[in-house]
Amino acid sequence: MPKPDVKYLELLSQKYPTVQAACTEIINLNAILNLPKGTEHFVSDIHGEDEAFCHILNNASGVIREKVDMLFEKTLSSRERTELCTLIYYPDRKLEELRREIDDEWYQITLYRMIEVCRLCASKYTRSKVRKALPRDFEYIIDELLHTSADDKDKQGYYEHIISTITDIGRADAFIIALASVIKRLVVDHLHIVGDVFDRGPHADVILDKLMAHHAVDIQWGNHDILWMGAAAGSGACIACVLNISTKYSNIDFVETAYGINLRPLALFAQETYTDDTDLLDHMHKAIAIIQFKLEGQVVMRHPEYGMEDRMLLGRIDFSDMTVTVDGTRYALNDHDFPTINPEHPYDLTPGEAEVMAQLIYSFTQSEKLQRHVKFLFSRGSLYLTFNGNLLFHGCIPMTEDGSFYEFDTGGKKLSGKALMDYADALARQGYYAKDGTAARQDGRDFLWYLWCGRRSPLFGRSKIATFERMFIDDKAAWKEEKDPYYRFIEDPEMCGKILAEFGLTGQYSHIVNGHVPVRAREGELPVRGGGKAIVIDGGFCRAYQEQTGIAGYTMFYNSYGIRLVSHEPFSGLSDAVKSNRDILSTYVVFDTAQARITVGETDVGRALQRDIDDLNALLTAYREGVVKEKSQK
Repeated sequence: MPKPDVKYLELLSQKYPTVQAACTEIINLNAILNLPKGTEHFVSDIHGEDEAFCHILNNASGVIREKVDMLFEKTLSSRERTELCTLIYYPDRKLEELRREIDDEWYQITLYRMIEVCRLCASKYTRSKVRKALPRDFEYIIDELLHTSADDKDKQGYYEHIISTITDIGRADAFIIALASVIKRLVVDHLHIVGDVFDRGPHADVILDKLMAHHAVDIQWGNHDILWMGAAAGSGACIACVLNISTKYSNIDFVETAYGINLRPLALFAQETYTDDTDLLDHMHKAIAIIQFKLEGQVVMRHPEYGMEDRMLLGRIDFSDMTVTVDGTRYALNDHDFPTINPEHPYDLTPGEAEVMAQLIYSFTQSEKLQRHVKFLFSRGSLYLTFNGNLLFHGCIPMTEDGSFYEFDTGGKKLSGKALMDYADALARQGYYAKDGTAARQDGRDFLWYLWCGRRSPLFGRSKIATFERMFIDDKAAWKEEKDPYYRFIEDPEMCGKILAEFGLTGQYSHIVNGHVPVRAREGELPVRGGGKAIVIDGGFCRAYQEQTGIAGYTMFYNSYGIRLVSHEPFSGLSDAVKSNRDILSTYVVFDTAQARITVGETDVGRALQRDIDDLNALLTAYREGVVKEKSQK
């Protein structure tokens, strides 16, 4: 490793101006390296299910219950432990529920118990790190209580007096809420969202607000996320796709209420254009679907490198007998009413459609809340992430049938594997941040749509998205969507190793972690693939998929003892959780146990700290050799 140059050491000496200052920091950093690694929590495919997600966040996939049991299994009944857990998950709501039943004695006992839980959660962190997690209003008091035991005879009176004073002055509720917040923050050091915050669930906006308030989170974009990101960037094709899904699944309230998108122009156009006996929502669905297929055709024509000309199905309709040719097969259409399609120019918008899209693009690009959420997705998100030896991404690494990485033609240069993922990440950002009105912005917007549904898109991972076929063709043979060969190859440990090596991960305990394709636990599918090298954690968080999967999702934990998977039963709802202390039933599976407890020094953070230590040692040597002079301290 090259030594830092003198100029860098001079700059470093401004922060550590003396030998003593440098030595103190070296000691502190070395101590941190030997602490147990923080807990990482992995969640995928939330699909707008805000209540279930918030509960998983609050109970840390059952870890808080585990810690409560560890402390109180022999002293509290199961019912009492469950009620304590609910109080930690939802302190304000549970306090309101218990208001008529609690007194000062209850407050004092509960505060003692919560402090014990908080102390256990804080035990593997430095006092400095814990202090940074404390709410400002109670920082000093919580810090004192965490480091003063009620069993300490010399300070027993001091400890008890703090607790009784909190109750006497009417601050017990606020203190319980503060303690619950600290417990939930300390029990998980880092949160990974492996794609798809958005889809048909009721409140993706609530989920994003929660994530924006989280102390340490990263997001690997899912195909549904990238669709909304493209819509926020002003891509007409993405906007039409978003509204196609929203109208199909009767989720327009979310679009209108959460983000203030004005759908009245679409409703009026649909009502005037389609006059059959179906309801307005069906008319809106059809109107936006036809617009979508036109705009998608325009994108494909602008980008022959996408290789998606066969998806331009409006141009393959034979209006004489109302059939369409898909993949060389002619199918009958189940709908013959297409007043806005000109057979000679099937991808041209009518003036009415163009006006609707202009208004919708304005609404999406001017939605303050949507833009705030999408900027967060860009700033905290990426197409993939390597973190502590694991490779995280939502969909797939595009591959060919012979097991090689698929080469995508970028218009003169072919990219595959990691290079393709880096290119796709950069082009997605270009679609949002490049100057409006430029070719770069248009290309980026188009690529955001491609990432949503493109044949070789790493976020989609199928041969086609059969939206047109499912809507207008009854013959299900036309609906078939072939998965990318990647999904077959991750069953092979050797191929998993090849993928990990492509991203520079060759360690024994490296894994691929991805979601996107629900694990059908009902049919015996397992989330662990490739001899333990790949983990698929999409188990059906979204209610719409739970009939297929048989469970309500997988989450994953990676702490100092190793990796374990958690499968969850469906969530009965927030009201039931608070009133009946109903938790999500979770089942743990120990997946990959470390031979020795993993320390901070073995993590990415630890490696960065070690580089800091190396620099400080170099500064120390420079001080002692007179290359850099100690600074005078006032």
